[in-house]
Amino acid sequence: MKLLIAIPALNEEASIQNIIERCLDARDTITACSPVTEVDITVVSDGSTDRTVELARAYADRVELIVFDQNRGYGAAIKEAWSRSDAELLGFLDADGTCDPVFFSELCTRLERDQTDVALGCRINADSEMPRLRRIGNTLFACLLTAVSSQRVRDTASGMRVVRRSSLPELLPLPDGLHFTPAMSARVMLVDGLRLSEVDMPYHEREGQSKLRAGRDGVRFLQVILQTASLYRPSRLLGLLGLSCLAIAVALMVIPSFHYLTNGSLEEWMIYRFILSDLAGISACLLLCTAYVTRRIVDLTLFFDTRTSGGVGRCGSLFQSRWFWAVPLVLLALGAGLVVYSFVERVTTGVTYEHWSRFIAMSFLFAVGLILSVTRVIDYFLNLVTGRLTYLRTLPAPAAEPEVSTPVP
Repeated sequence: MKLLIAIPALNEEASIQNIIERCLDARDTITACSPVTEVDITVVSDGSTDRTVELARAYADRVELIVFDQNRGYGAAIKEAWSRSDAELLGFLDADGTCDPVFFSELCTRLERDQTDVALGCRINADSEMPRLRRIGNTLFACLLTAVSSQRVRDTASGMRVVRRSSLPELLPLPDGLHFTPAMSARVMLVDGLRLSEVDMPYHEREGQSKLRAGRDGVRFLQVILQTASLYRPSRLLGLLGLSCLAIAVALMVIPSFHYLTNGSLEEWMIYRFILSDLAGISACLLLCTAYVTRRIVDLTLFFDTRTSGGVGRCGSLFQSRWFWAVPLVLLALGAGLVVYSFVERVTTGVTYEHWSRFIAMSFLFAVGLILSVTRVIDYFLNLVTGRLTYLRTLPAPAAEPEVSTPVP
């Protein structure tokens, strides 16, 4: 089993020789202490304007050197090295001397032992020399990614990791810039069937000036995580927003509910809480139903999951239940019951004195019943599409037409 170590380098003349020599020295340890039997090393100069290329050429007999005339990006350099290799395991580490190449033996061992697709070295540990600002940023991104995925990660942007070549089709495309690493972390955590291993590793202060800009690259990291989550797990993002709106709706009604139970009446100033709670509750229902629908669409189109329940547990069971329509009907009946007397009073006398709280509650019940009904209708159409796609996928692939050669006169 061959491992490729890709070293992207942009103006790293202060550290490039050291990291190359450390990688060369680490080969024996990697092959002795892991399933790897062969190690290749590729340095990619990503538009360097200093002596990086000159210094790396001194190792041309043992290290492959790829030179970009112009800067293409951190991720582009790694992908170019990978594309020129036939190694089964594809690794990379930064050229700044912060990571120890010997640690590839631990990553490769964990990758094979756990049968995961990506193994990364985690820099968030007691032995890490990562600057505090970057540590805080990584922790925040890790919490966000963990919240929208089904796996846990502590270091989303680790610059040392190993990837199975067989897993690349599921991971690609990945961006060319520095957000290559958080994009990979997000993809492996959000795509069904891909798994991640995370191993604590020592991390040292870099040599030379960092290319990372906390503000600009932090925004890119956040953007790529949200984009990937929106593509593969929109239901998680929408679900979290829906639950947040639901919590707000409940919190707004705590005081009015307690007051009503205690005194049997409501104060006029509470109308604002009722209106805001009504809006938040309707938003929660809309977001949660949209989360269910988007999960079904993603499962059907990206993961080819043709289960009619959409694989979303109780929510899917609710919409697929034969008793589903009883729920919106009960909600509509309750809403109508709250204002039916007022309606009759208005028709017969021309005026009504019913309390405003009943009308707000009625609008909430009606809106929720309508949203659930529309969601069920959409779900029905998705069931029809699912049945059609299931049938089409059982058909044999059409035979290729034979090529007709044109005789040469």
